[in-house]
Amino acid sequence: MFISKSLRGLRDFAFVLAATMTVLFFLLRLTGDPAVVLAGEGARPEQIEAIRVEYGFDRSLIVQYGSVMLRLLQGDFGKSLVDGTPALEKVLASLPATLFLAAMAITVNLLISLPLGAWLGQKQEGAPRRIVRGALTVLQGFPGFVVALLLINLFAAGLEWLPSIGYGGPATWILPVVSVVSFLAPKLIRVVEANTHAALAADFVRTARSTGASDGWILWRHVLPNALLGAVALIGAELAFMLTGLVVIETIFAWPGIGWLLVQSTLNLDFNVVQAVVFVMVVSVFVSNAVTEAVQALLDPRIRVGGRAAS
Repeated sequence: MFISKSLRGLRDFAFVLAATMTVLFFLLRLTGDPAVVLAGEGARPEQIEAIRVEYGFDRSLIVQYGSVMLRLLQGDFGKSLVDGTPALEKVLASLPATLFLAAMAITVNLLISLPLGAWLGQKQEGAPRRIVRGALTVLQGFPGFVVALLLINLFAAGLEWLPSIGYGGPATWILPVVSVVSFLAPKLIRVVEANTHAALAADFVRTARSTGASDGWILWRHVLPNALLGAVALIGAELAFMLTGLVVIETIFAWPGIGWLLVQSTLNLDFNVVQAVVFVMVVSVFVSNAVTEAVQALLDPRIRVGGRAAS
């Protein structure tokens, strides 16, 4: 069962990857002529044509497509049209910055969302909980890039406490991480809150209370681990989002990750680098989803038992 499921997953991944790279190829050709960009301003028509011939842009789209797909199957993404660096090497050099931002955001998100969601999920009510829920509702309506711009205006341009661009010391990490977490945390907090509320009404909690266990012990030993099971899928989805959806945040903060590289390469019509970035993003999402499923199976024995029963 596990092997057949893995094979189906690889088959689906191969289909999605091929379809994505195909659509991307034709969309990129609609954005403009990279030979004009490479030639620069004031270039003569014969210079532009010579560049087209040199890079193969003078051939038909079908021929170019076949050539590109054949090279991709061989793991050859070509070289950057801007600086001649191997395209995949350029992308992999930018990937650690994105992974670092994603890791920091996930860590901070968990440190905030798990205890706050567990606290909100308890039956007690009062003004503090109503205020927190109201703040979460407001944050859910703000995209991460809006929060990023507000933070820059306040802490960078206004108070001048923090830098707004770059990828240097810890001071440069704060605003990007807060911007990402402000978008992700409300959703995870809501899920943990709902799961905590449901777990507190479960039979195993009443059994634990009958043995004399304290409310704090029940919450952290029994309720929160069960609440986390339902949140693993969301955490995995948020991780996949950060590996592909931080383009705007990275651009705002000039964070040198693959999102920022994608924007710069698109503006420069650097087709090879754009294709390499999208390839790495698709692979990253696949790996993230596979890891999420593995963690779910590890944390919830019912998934493993169900898989064996079905086989």
